[in-house]
Amino acid sequence: MSSADIRVRAAERGDVPFIVECIRALAAYEKLTQECAPDSARLTEHLFGERPYVEALIAERDGRKVGYALVFYSYSTFLTAPGIFLEDLFVFPEERGRGAGKALLDAVVDMARERGCERVEWSVLDWNEPAIRFYEAYGARPQDAWTVYRLARKPG
Repeated sequence: MSSADIRVRAAERGDVPFIVECIRALAAYEKLTQECAPDSARLTEHLFGERPYVEALIAERDGRKVGYALVFYSYSTFLTAPGIFLEDLFVFPEERGRGAGKALLDAVVDMARERGCERVEWSVLDWNEPAIRFYEAYGARPQDAWTVYRLARKPG
């Protein structure tokens, strides 16, 4: 099977339960379930509300949903150009290595190109060797000079 067997499409409201399922599965894979508390109503608002903050793509094989990608715009002041940040790219384990991840990443790159974005960026956990190999085989390179910082809202 190849990415030619995969259909990638924009997410619709009815896909929100699937996206939440993917988010939970991704959190489990990344050993971050303690940080994962997706809210379907908020996700729906952020995807499809008056002011969308994110966009999602769904990968399907034979009409079955097998993965998703979630993106939002970023901006480079150095390039004075928009970019796309790939927040999540997730394919269910039984579908990995069968083209869905590549099809999703191709769709994100195409989206960036069509919208005049200068780059696509994302983060990957340093222990996630399968993802690192996948991204490097695609042609992406790590940005080792940067350290990610986070300031998060406290729960409650």
